Amino acid sequence: MNNQKSIMRGFLFYSLFFSVLVFAAPARSNSMVDNTLYAELLDTYVKNGVVDYQGFKNEEAKLNRYLKILEETDPKKLPRNEQFAFYINAYNVWTIKLILSAYPDIKSIKDLGSLFKSPWKKKIARIAGDVITLDTIEHDILRPRFKDPRIHFAVNCASKGCPPLRSEPYRGDRLDGQLTEMTEAFINNPKYNRLQENTLYVSSIFNWYSEDFKDGIVGFFKQYAEGDLKGRLQKRGGEIEVEYLDYDWSLNEK
Repeated sequence: MNNQKSIMRGFLFYSLFFSVLVFAAPARSNSMVDNTLYAELLDTYVKNGVVDYQGFKNEEAKLNRYLKILEETDPKKLPRNEQFAFYINAYNVWTIKLILSAYPDIKSIKDLGSLFKSPWKKKIARIAGDVITLDTIEHDILRPRFKDPRIHFAVNCASKGCPPLRSEPYRGDRLDGQLTEMTEAFINNPKYNRLQENTLYVSSIFNWYSEDFKDGIVGFFKQYAEGDLKGRLQKRGGEIEVEYLDYDWSLNEK
């Protein structure tokens, strides 16, 4: 009888122990995307925003394995920030894949379009059981769903005029900091934007997506400008005109 009681107590103890483990363990399997392969490729072949497309070409099989991971991920099961990061990564990696479809025989992503269809309207991205375009990711998902103007400094169009491709994947748990870092880097780089006298010369991105900058372009710059640029913007108050610079569509290649 004593042995039976001991066995029963042991059974109850272990049942309770494993129940606690099950309910206490964080449910991470459906809330995280394994970006390991992509992280390795970015770290190896993207330096200061310059992309070694030949390196990606040499390891295209590895890139394809990552694309398969994205294809098999259900974004709807991801927390909001993980979804946000998922679609930014999807846009950027499918852009790379698009470039590789013709590399090295192209000088610009625009070479992959035609008179009737831009490269951003090609159905190439395999996501959630569908095949969608880069435009769909950017204009039907990222912009309307997340309503964050910093998106424009995270997605990369494989061009020198575009905000540089980050050399690591975007992650839900670090996304806010990553987006701010990329925005500040672009805003404060005179290669893309500059203030001369009372005229703020800015990237054409601010013209194409002006409606996304709710506080106006100058207001957005004042929010993310640093150092000398910030001081000069504040000194001039509201007496600033905005002019748009030509966009460099040449490939952001090594």
